[in-house]
Amino acid sequence: MKVKIFLNLILIIFLCISCSKKIEKKSVINENSLDLQVFEAYKEGIKSLESGDVLFAAKKFNEVEIMFPQSTWAPKSALMAAYSYYIQDYYGDAVAELIRFQKVYPKHKNLDYSYYLLALCYYEQIVDEKKDLQAIINAKDTFNILLKNYPKTEYSIDADFKLDLINDILASKEMYIGRYYFSKKKWIPAINRFRTVVDEYDTTIYVEEALHRLVEVYFILGLKQESEKYASLLGYNYKSSQWYKKTYSVFNKNYKEIKIEKKKEKAFLSKFKSLLDLDE
Repeated sequence: MKVKIFLNLILIIFLCISCSKKIEKKSVINENSLDLQVFEAYKEGIKSLESGDVLFAAKKFNEVEIMFPQSTWAPKSALMAAYSYYIQDYYGDAVAELIRFQKVYPKHKNLDYSYYLLALCYYEQIVDEKKDLQAIINAKDTFNILLKNYPKTEYSIDADFKLDLINDILASKEMYIGRYYFSKKKWIPAINRFRTVVDEYDTTIYVEEALHRLVEVYFILGLKQESEKYASLLGYNYKSSQWYKKTYSVFNKNYKEIKIEKKKEKAFLSKFKSLLDLDE
């Protein structure tokens, strides 16, 4: 009797071990099969992208992420889905994918690229700076995040270049509004707009005109000292400028140029602002 019980126990143990091996084998097969499905779906997405069917490509890339979110293919597929939308000008979808990517994969090695592509999505939506500033602001903020957190990446050079263009656009808008206020003789709002260009966009092509307009406004208001300050600042940095020549006419050609000793190492407007108290 004891022998029979012992044999039954051995049989049960053997069956358990056998079943465990089958389950483990089945699990390995399923995992291998899933990995293969993920790879095939990713390849299908790449093929569709190359053929121009970007919407189907984005769908396949999303499937990869859903099928196996723990795999290394998942974040790569999320970025590829965003890129697919971007190249077909579906910027809203691309933006949504990229923002989600940054939340789900905050430490991914390609996070710098996600910010670059996100900034490009905003940048490409800039149509008319006089109507809608949101795309411009979003692009500028995102490019700045990229430069601050990833200054030495391959994307930083293009980000710098596009930021210069964005600043030109923003300065252009300020000048457009400032000229309008000037034409309506609304001097204080005009001053505020021109000062914004001088203070915040001093590397743009509009700073010369902004300085000249400030000379004009202050002269009209009878604030000759303020007018002369901006005239000297304009002359110091842009003596050969057409706007500097126009500044002379503001003073009826009786204005004597204020001479300031130049220093070779100080070549940009921002470095000379300390010479004058513009807030006086």
